[in-house]
Amino acid sequence: MGETICFAVKTKDRVGMALDILKILYRHGINLKAMEVAPGLAFLKIEKAEGLSFDFLKEQLLQEKDVLEVERIKMMPQEKKEREIKAVLDATVEGIIAIDKNGIITAFNPAAEKILRIKAKEAIGRPVAEILAPDIPMLRTLQTGESYDNVEIVLNNQKTKSHYITSGRPILDQDGNPVGVVASLQDIENVMELVYSFAQPAMITFEEILGESEKMRRVKEIAKIAAKGNSTVLIRGESGTGKELFARSIHMASPRKNKPFVAVNCAAIPDTLLESELFGYEEGAFTGAKKGGKQGLFKYADKGTLFLDEIGELSTYLQVKLLRVLQEGKIRLVGGNEEIPVDVRIIAATNRNLEKLMKEGQFREDLYYRLNVIPIFIPPLRERKEDIPILARHLIKKLSQKVGKRINDISSEAMKKLMEYDWPGNVRELSNVIERAINLCDEEVIGVEHLVLKEEELSDSLYVRKPCGKTPCKNLKEVVEEAEKRAILDALSKSKSIREAAKLLGVTHATVLNKMRSYGIKKETRWSEEMVK
Repeated sequence: MGETICFAVKTKDRVGMALDILKILYRHGINLKAMEVAPGLAFLKIEKAEGLSFDFLKEQLLQEKDVLEVERIKMMPQEKKEREIKAVLDATVEGIIAIDKNGIITAFNPAAEKILRIKAKEAIGRPVAEILAPDIPMLRTLQTGESYDNVEIVLNNQKTKSHYITSGRPILDQDGNPVGVVASLQDIENVMELVYSFAQPAMITFEEILGESEKMRRVKEIAKIAAKGNSTVLIRGESGTGKELFARSIHMASPRKNKPFVAVNCAAIPDTLLESELFGYEEGAFTGAKKGGKQGLFKYADKGTLFLDEIGELSTYLQVKLLRVLQEGKIRLVGGNEEIPVDVRIIAATNRNLEKLMKEGQFREDLYYRLNVIPIFIPPLRERKEDIPILARHLIKKLSQKVGKRINDISSEAMKKLMEYDWPGNVRELSNVIERAINLCDEEVIGVEHLVLKEEELSDSLYVRKPCGKTPCKNLKEVVEEAEKRAILDALSKSKSIREAAKLLGVTHATVLNKMRSYGIKKETRWSEEMVK
């Protein structure tokens, strides 16, 4: 191609103006390459002829009576627009594909090359059905003119192996008929990372697992060593010992810490639902299946960690599917035929006796040995009672903020009671006991009278009735009302006004007035404890 010249001609807006300009070019034997016209403006691209200068051409054009100005430009407006669009397509991180009315690819940006592993020069000018697949959403949109959003696509053919999320929009003519389609593509790993960055749960580290006993130090050392590798971990321990805390800490100490940690309770979800949640499903795989299918938790946890709690409750059918994933590193969606590779570290946990379940035929032996690569046994609280003071004071600080009370410590008598108890519910039970005590305590220090540890102690607690000879005892509501009434009377007896009493009680003036009205305390009455006897 020879050298070209681009210029803009500003004119009066009249009929025939473009024709008059073309006549001047024709008169001088100038080859026109392109022309764009707007009211009062014309852009021209001509082939530079030997012996023809722009100054001479400009002089000839200005001799036309309605030509006002002639200015040389670097490129035509359409060329500039195309280069801008190309720059945008090259810069965007999303893959972009465009097809014309015949399904021929007209645009294929670098991000699409990366996602689909296909070069643009191999794709542009070829049918999209041939390059990708004959049933992709773009071709349906070309027929129907309907847009689509966030459709998951898995391609596994001779041309490409890719997994992405795509959205598409039709290109419509002036009558609203589709003449092309533009689709955006996002690599599934990038989508998962984005989702995880927003949905990431609060994670903990080994430093946040409290316990200075020899047994706990040893368990944490083993777990830290396990975290550095990639082998499957099986956490054993009674209910309430903190198995998930260890699983999260292992993940956070591992090379996978910046990838998803997904926790699933195998006992809380029915088998049929658990299968689709773990492995995902194709569109139409079963009645009620989500349009477009669903991403499974195995794929969501790709490059990260999947924590399977209560693994002993897994059905034998799902045990077989889990074993296949552990052996081959691939999953198959419910209702699907394609096998999708996944890179997931499995951490399993149970409080069941898996060895006994194997003997009874309820747990597969081959799965047991696949899971039990690195076993971690968390000791029950009764075997590490020296950790109780640390745990109790931590829970008092944490739970008093939750309850909204200012409780600073626990008495030595109360701590002794905690140390003498066997804690069948472990740390979870200790947490419940401390929270109950905080609710019952109206002082800054938890006393032994605030601790309710066993069911048989409930009859001696503040919040149930108990027989006291012929006189019926008061329930919790009555005890609370009596305590409030005594506190108000005591504050009033020490104050010159109700407002001053409210300050002593740490409540508002209105609260004291409402309580006085509720308990029948009159403003003009002499305030003393005699009123509540």
